[in-house]
Amino acid sequence: MRTQPFLRLLVLLPLAGLLFATPPLPSEQLALLAKGHRFQRAGWIYIHAEGPPRARGFQHGFLLAKEIADGLKKTRASWEHLSALPWDWYVARADALLTAKIDAENLAELEGMLEGLASAGIRSSRAELVAYNAQTELFGYWWPQEFRKLKEGAKVPLPESCSAFIATGSWTADGGVVLGHNTMQDYHLAPPNVVLDLVPEKGQRILMQTTPGWIHSGTDFWVTSAGLVGAETTIGAFDGFDPSGLPEFSRMRRASQDAATIDDWCRIMQAGNNGGYANAWLLGDVNTGEIARLELGLKVVSLERTMDGVFTGSNIAENPKLLRFETTSNEVDIRASSVARRVRWKQLMARHKGRLDLALARRFEADHFDAFYGRERIGGRSLCAHHELDRDPAGNWPGVPYGPAGTLDAKVLDAKQAKAMSFSARWGAACGRPFDAAAFLAKHPQFEWMKDLLDNRPAQPWTTFRAGDRK
Repeated sequence: MRTQPFLRLLVLLPLAGLLFATPPLPSEQLALLAKGHRFQRAGWIYIHAEGPPRARGFQHGFLLAKEIADGLKKTRASWEHLSALPWDWYVARADALLTAKIDAENLAELEGMLEGLASAGIRSSRAELVAYNAQTELFGYWWPQEFRKLKEGAKVPLPESCSAFIATGSWTADGGVVLGHNTMQDYHLAPPNVVLDLVPEKGQRILMQTTPGWIHSGTDFWVTSAGLVGAETTIGAFDGFDPSGLPEFSRMRRASQDAATIDDWCRIMQAGNNGGYANAWLLGDVNTGEIARLELGLKVVSLERTMDGVFTGSNIAENPKLLRFETTSNEVDIRASSVARRVRWKQLMARHKGRLDLALARRFEADHFDAFYGRERIGGRSLCAHHELDRDPAGNWPGVPYGPAGTLDAKVLDAKQAKAMSFSARWGAACGRPFDAAAFLAKHPQFEWMKDLLDNRPAQPWTTFRAGDRK
């Protein structure tokens, strides 16, 4: 009987926010949904998606329909405020620029997601999902070039997001790989509070942090069944985008799913590079103990690797040619958040060499030391950044006093966790400080346009996720 599996589905989805509007699914779609599930824990939403592309996409779209709709709303509002142009204008250009360049498997997963959304009563389009997945590379890299065409000389501030480190060998307590990362983001954007356990028919299983409706990580933090782990930090003050290249979000997903080695991952990521979302990628192979830093600009690419060392990321390029030719950063201006955090990473790594482990990684991601002032100070220059509390802008992003942006999570893993496809995470500020949207807006009415977009982030505990989790 068709109604019986659907009744079981009602029991499985009490948190999905869909029950009041979702009609019984036909047997074909129940079969697509069968291997997917979701639960919530400590501010995170855990999603398991498994099977061929259509099934994975359907599970993702159906189980996260409410959150994807909210993410689309936030992204649309952000775009229209940023550009003063309609959302449909952006979607049409993103579709024309990118859709034909997306590989067949990724495209099929997006089509499945669209079907899942429709079954949950959410209207969208393939073009909109492409534009949504590509928002980082298009908002921050393509749009500044387009904007200069429309308004000569104007520039769009590029978000400088994330603080991360990866270490191995004599630098860590057990000699294995240790990785730590936190995400810095505008608070009004779609929150990356999803842990996605992805089991494709071909390639590697992936456990990654992501945003509802994204087929890539985007923040980025992931571990795969090949023993590869990774994170990134954006290369700040970067200028460059090749519209003929392949979408960054599609390449990142292909690299993470298809790569068996660090070499594979870097090769896939560089093929068709469009310069969008220019990052320092921190990579590790927990089976060999090797780590690497791939700085992927547009024309300048730098790959460093070691079996005994540490790499950090704080939104400033390390490669001199990349720094000089493709960014406008001044690497000694410690007033900038990126430089201050770079200095802080060097201090912490030197002080704790040989002892780096999960406990220290958690402490680092929640660190409030301001290297410009030379003391503890909660603000935009610390590894755990709080621009919303800072009257002194620490760089070009968010570029204004009290800008509602900063660190909104923390994740750590070591080789033992990675081999079990697991990582530990904290949602909300890495230090645990809550964010009250109404109180913030009452104090800073200049950001009133965000009143329907900002969400509260109460203090949350650390928790651990594993591939195959149920609760």
